[in-house]
Amino acid sequence: MSEALRKLLNQSTAQPVITPHVGVLTLHFQLYGCEDLKAKRKVFTALRAVWGKEPDLAVAETADLDALDCATWTIAALGTSSQQITQRLDQIEKAIEERVDAAILDVHREIL
Repeated sequence: MSEALRKLLNQSTAQPVITPHVGVLTLHFQLYGCEDLKAKRKVFTALRAVWGKEPDLAVAETADLDALDCATWTIAALGTSSQQITQRLDQIEKAIEERVDAAILDVHREIL
């Protein structure tokens, strides 16, 4: 072990350590009238455009990539407490229901 690394390890940290919490929201959608993948992507443009730019969120289509009648999207949220993440995921789920023109068949949540 180098002397510099030994000094860093021996220093006490004055700042508190914050353990981040992660919440995962998976939504399974039913689509109607999509004739090709381009039409399917258009339905979810708002999902990626609005929530994909939020600094505490990651948004991705995670399953049913080639299916025209369904889609599965996952949103991961990062926060300082599980309560904060739960509230954030509630807010996102409600906004998605209002903005995305597809029926939500199943919702799965997990707080890590």
